[in-house]
Amino acid sequence: MSYVIGVDLGTSAVKVLLVNHNGKVVKEASREYPVINSQSGYSEQDPEDWVNGTFQALKEITSSLAADEKIDSISFAGQMHGLVMVDEGGKVIRPAILWNDTRTTEQCHDIVNTLGNEKLFELTKNPALEGFTLPKMLWVKKHEPENWQRLYQFMLPKDYVRYRMTGEMAMDLSDAAGTLLLNVEKGEWSSEVLKAFKIEESRCPKLLFSTDQTGELLPDVISETGLNASVKVFAGGADNACGAIGAGVLKEGLSMCSIGTSGVVLSYEKRGDLDFEGKVHYFNHGVPDAYYTMGVTLAAGDSLYWYRKNFAPDLSFDELIQEAALTPAGAEGLVFTPYISGERTPYADAIVRGSFIGIDKRHTRGHFTRAVLEGITFSLNESLNIFRDRDKVIDQIVSIGGGAKSDFWLQLQADIFDAEILKLNSEQGPGMGAAMIAAVGSGWFNDLTECADRFLAVGTVVKPNMENKEFYKSLFSVYKQVYNQTKEISRMLNECKERVVK
Repeated sequence: MSYVIGVDLGTSAVKVLLVNHNGKVVKEASREYPVINSQSGYSEQDPEDWVNGTFQALKEITSSLAADEKIDSISFAGQMHGLVMVDEGGKVIRPAILWNDTRTTEQCHDIVNTLGNEKLFELTKNPALEGFTLPKMLWVKKHEPENWQRLYQFMLPKDYVRYRMTGEMAMDLSDAAGTLLLNVEKGEWSSEVLKAFKIEESRCPKLLFSTDQTGELLPDVISETGLNASVKVFAGGADNACGAIGAGVLKEGLSMCSIGTSGVVLSYEKRGDLDFEGKVHYFNHGVPDAYYTMGVTLAAGDSLYWYRKNFAPDLSFDELIQEAALTPAGAEGLVFTPYISGERTPYADAIVRGSFIGIDKRHTRGHFTRAVLEGITFSLNESLNIFRDRDKVIDQIVSIGGGAKSDFWLQLQADIFDAEILKLNSEQGPGMGAAMIAAVGSGWFNDLTECADRFLAVGTVVKPNMENKEFYKSLFSVYKQVYNQTKEISRMLNECKERVVK
């Protein structure tokens, strides 16, 4: 009996899946770790926490195996964009700056002023946003020059964990696409971008496909994790690319909605030469020679988590959602915008903040909860509209993550997205995508599509409610006005806040 392992290195925890030849998760283990928020807009983590958590979870998995059971291979999915800096000895120089860190607005302006948006989109296919890796590098270069001088190579989070397991520094294309340093169409580091910002290419790791094997397990890792020396290690991919693989989004016409800390809508693209003018992200897929477009809501599930933590800490998420389900569609005139951490798609605005609009004394907690769920889903729908504006047909969407765990939220997605929502029988998100990469790398299947045919099956199809669908179209037009009506207010409030802090 043999297995593969998929490691999903998330923002709040690492999850490790043990998967058999039929795609069944036989065992899983997870470990949480903290986020460091030392200042407003700062979001960092200690990479050692990732390593310790991953090794502990792996040890829990391997200690459960019988004598006749073995692990063939392991691969990784990981949170995107985070900057890990190591010196020539491979030691971490400073805490990792995460994807949801928003301190780099000035650096984003510098990137646009230096390259111009047209050249930036031509080379990297993506806009200069605070979440990406290049602005973080430029921030360190300006504010921590002593750390910049020590930089030997930069890595992304899951690549650092893999480096600690194998001693090999490398990065797959799907994760590299989120650095703003990759020529996405050509699949290589952009010499023009590197030259423009005086970054030596030697500081960039070598590039691989997600299914490429990379290194062998180090002896101390074998001892700490219980993995056998024969276990093959494969590069893996960005969490969203692996989420798409784990959802079976492997051919033209398929899309995915993932609601975790952030929210993502993603659509498969077979071409790398399209021009979306930076309105959505455009990245290399974990599938060789394939791509995907993606819109991001920075605080999707995070908005619901924030709301429950502060206003209903004694209720479970299920109890909250049950209250929301008892209120009418549209929460009787209450609208929420999930900009509590700024926003990415379609506004790319780190300063704007969230709001409840239309509060009335008749509104109960159920109304507020429903407004939060609707607002998150409206935000994701803005990205879907950008895809559809290019005559792309989106009538079926695979839903994964927290938004797929609630029948009510699945129906809400169907009604607001005006599409059939598919829920898989067993949904494990990016971790399953990583396991599928390992399975293909081990030779269990010829390619990821063949693997998906074995591993994945649709369990539920949720169709739009025709009455609610039409109502939400009207309410969505109202929702879309809130950003433009409040963005200047957010800037004024931010200036007031900064004066108080000083």
